[in-house]
Amino acid sequence: MVDSNLGHSSCAMMNCCGLLTFEKEPVPLKSIEVELEVRDHVATVVSTLNYENKEDKPLEAVFVFPLPGDAAVCHFSAQIGQTQIVAEVKEKQKAREEYDDALSSGQQAFLLEESDESPDIFSLSVGSLPPAESASIRLEYVTELAVQADDGLRFCLPAVLNPRYQPQGSEDALFQVTSVPASLVPYSLSFSARVSSPRPISKVESNCSLDPLQYLNTDQTQATVKLAAGHKFDRDVELLIYYKDAHQPTAVVEAGQASAELGSLMGDPVVMVSLYPEFTQSVMSSMASCGEFVFLVDRSGSMDCATNNTEQRESRISSARDTLLLLLKSLPMGCYFNIYSFGSRYEHIFSKSVEYSQKTMEEALKKVKEMEADLGGTEILEPLKHIYSQPCIQNQPRQLFVFTDGEVGNTKEVIDLVKKNSGSHRCFSFGIGEGASSALINGMAKEGGGHAQFITGTDRMQPKVMQSLRFALQPAVVDISVTWDLPKEVSVTVLSPPITTLFQGQRSLIYAQLTGQSAEAAEGCVTLKYSLAGHPSENQLHFSLRPAVDAGLTVHRLGARTLIRSLEMEEREHRGQQGGGVKEKVVQLSVQSGVSSSFTAFIAVNKDNGEAIQGPLVQRNIPTALAMDCFLSSATYGTCKMKKSAPLPIIGTFQKFSRWVGDRLHKKHFSSLAQHGAMASQDFPAAVPEQPPRDPLLQLVSLQEASGCWLLDPALAAALGQTNEEMEKSKPEKASSEVWATILALIWLHGFKMDAKDEWELLAVKAASWLQAHKAPCVSECVDAGNVLLGCSVKKEALGL
Repeated sequence: MVDSNLGHSSCAMMNCCGLLTFEKEPVPLKSIEVELEVRDHVATVVSTLNYENKEDKPLEAVFVFPLPGDAAVCHFSAQIGQTQIVAEVKEKQKAREEYDDALSSGQQAFLLEESDESPDIFSLSVGSLPPAESASIRLEYVTELAVQADDGLRFCLPAVLNPRYQPQGSEDALFQVTSVPASLVPYSLSFSARVSSPRPISKVESNCSLDPLQYLNTDQTQATVKLAAGHKFDRDVELLIYYKDAHQPTAVVEAGQASAELGSLMGDPVVMVSLYPEFTQSVMSSMASCGEFVFLVDRSGSMDCATNNTEQRESRISSARDTLLLLLKSLPMGCYFNIYSFGSRYEHIFSKSVEYSQKTMEEALKKVKEMEADLGGTEILEPLKHIYSQPCIQNQPRQLFVFTDGEVGNTKEVIDLVKKNSGSHRCFSFGIGEGASSALINGMAKEGGGHAQFITGTDRMQPKVMQSLRFALQPAVVDISVTWDLPKEVSVTVLSPPITTLFQGQRSLIYAQLTGQSAEAAEGCVTLKYSLAGHPSENQLHFSLRPAVDAGLTVHRLGARTLIRSLEMEEREHRGQQGGGVKEKVVQLSVQSGVSSSFTAFIAVNKDNGEAIQGPLVQRNIPTALAMDCFLSSATYGTCKMKKSAPLPIIGTFQKFSRWVGDRLHKKHFSSLAQHGAMASQDFPAAVPEQPPRDPLLQLVSLQEASGCWLLDPALAAALGQTNEEMEKSKPEKASSEVWATILALIWLHGFKMDAKDEWELLAVKAASWLQAHKAPCVSECVDAGNVLLGCSVKKEALGL
């Protein structure tokens, strides 16, 4: 067998045509067909990969590809001619040995395994595919759909797999990732979805071109949609599904597998409880005025890529700078903050978190303006360790905001560190751009008791980040407990980890195994209790214990996946200690449930293929898509000076080399060859001209004082499209300059930027609070005069005054 960790020799850029790899090698993978079935908020995904060997020698095809980080892979089979082989889940090393033995004896074999380091990367090996033979691989997984701020449900089919940065000194080998620019992906993708729900489906949106939504019944509770032909692999396929009614608490009881033993996870019924806690408006409006806000920003080379697919082509680092401006202006007076940035090394603006004031805000913003994607690779672990080593500030709860494109190799190590420190902070994470690791972004937020957001397609980063800041400013929910009221003959084993955080409108999922027989019409009840801002609350959900009809084993598999992930984390925490036995539990549960884990793999061997396949196997690595902008940003830098301390690693493909170059370079040490015709000297870095914010909204926001007010000056006049003389002349006589300026800014925001209210709402609340605190006279007169000056008709009440 060819070693799948061995890369090919590097090559120069070349024009490719037909089904060839970047290195002009034939690709045996011809097409991928994906069928998605969504039932309410749970998705079942079936992918069929069609292979054909058009070479004159037997092949082994290795395909490393992304899946959602929380997917439960539950079926893997191969169809060769009329023969179907269904894979079994086995302990990973045994599965690998069985695969190797099969290939050595001339048999066909198929191996599917999860990366040891990141649960969102899988490797599929198709072994001993003879000349002129075809094979279809069927892969199935189930996953929950995340609830978005606008109540949409998000499904993402990862199509882009950017090379993951492996920190120096790391001993764990990742799968060899072969990537090519999206336009050169040599196989096709077809995608169709069927959506069904108890509630009507109002719409389905996507970042990709879709054929029109087709309803299957008159009450619009079932519909199908397809990806339009010609998908370019330049982005992940994202669906946003909207139902007509708001999400409601539900409980689904699923019958156990008839062939499984009673008392086992697969033999007993399993219930999936979905809770949507609603907080009272009075509590929701009481924003915290304290906290320690720590912002950790990725400045690796890949942050120079475009954030999304809009015409502006704004880079990720530029979007991060604009977002930090909004965040810093929206922080409450009296809080503490600091900003860290990282690449191959990390920096911080202050040696420790400082109190938020006009002086510290201005100092931070000055540094933020200078931030570039110039710190090399993506080593997030060390800055996190440093942040966690800093003592917490009394009565200032720590809130950590992490911005990254998520291209790291040590995902599990990072998530374990966040969990270890979960008692001292909340972590809000943001995955930027195509190919961001869902395992990393979701894992950090889940273990850090925060909230995860993804910025892809045409998304703007700012509204999503400001939503998370609103979550962070909400009073923390404490004393969370879940109790079960069941018939005495039924016992419950909770499969999910304890709920540690609750947010308004966000779903909390609980999986539980129900053991024992109950009467036909028996009911159960689950009660969620918690305390918010000193107010104890509880939500109850009554549900029937009768299993749903024709539910399959989806809930069992999701429950098993949840328990497997918890046990894997427990195993990593106690690795090396005596008498653990946790790994054995994971393997046993994975084999029993048929759900993959980091310690198991799917293996299928075709023992009925007659004669042994003769001749040495040739390996073909199937490429995945690399975000094109990242490829270009790293491939066009030209010659560069490299630090002697950074040895060039042996990297198998040109595109990975060029990405490595892009991540390693300090761009302040050189200028583009295309612009200057020669390399700028490392000793004379080019000055970066300071440019005003492009967006009028950001221009206005940048002028706000830390206290919340604006100053009456020419800069404000320019931002509002007025002259300084016009503003001075229109000012009511009794109004102070700051009051007049602040009311003008609020009128302009409400009059011209309501479509971006999510971005400026918090800083407007701060401005209104400043006005109220100063008991400003003649507010009504100022609002009337401001409306006349700016040509608006905004009411005083709308301004919060």
